[in-house]
Amino acid sequence: MRATILGQLGPSSTFLKFVDTRVPAGFPSPAADYEEVTLSIDELVDLRTPHVYLVRVEGPSMVGAGIYDGDVLVVNRALEARAGHIVVAYVDGGMTVKRLQVSQEGVWLQAENPDYRAIRVTESLHVWGVATHNLHQLCSR
Repeated sequence: MRATILGQLGPSSTFLKFVDTRVPAGFPSPAADYEEVTLSIDELVDLRTPHVYLVRVEGPSMVGAGIYDGDVLVVNRALEARAGHIVVAYVDGGMTVKRLQVSQEGVWLQAENPDYRAIRVTESLHVWGVATHNLHQLCSR
């Protein structure tokens, strides 16, 4: 899966209406009450300019993690990458999105699709940033 850096996020003064309740993904609850408040996108994605960027992904290697071709990831360059994080890393002359795995056998960039093999890191690893959110489009406009 390739990664294309779209750019840096900047502060926004846009507030959206937010229904402050959990919406069941199973059976609906007719008794559920809700409160409508406003929410800033900045708060939702924990924006920390100048460390937060948008990155568009390309390819199917991370579908098991819910990341699909064309999705846009929010990537924080200030976070320290740890085992289990989904990272944007520079490997073999290009950027890739993979899950960082660390074991006694070494360091790996693991795909989340069984059709793709893990990349063993044999030299120094350059993690460009840690993915914190996925802006995944559910329907066409």
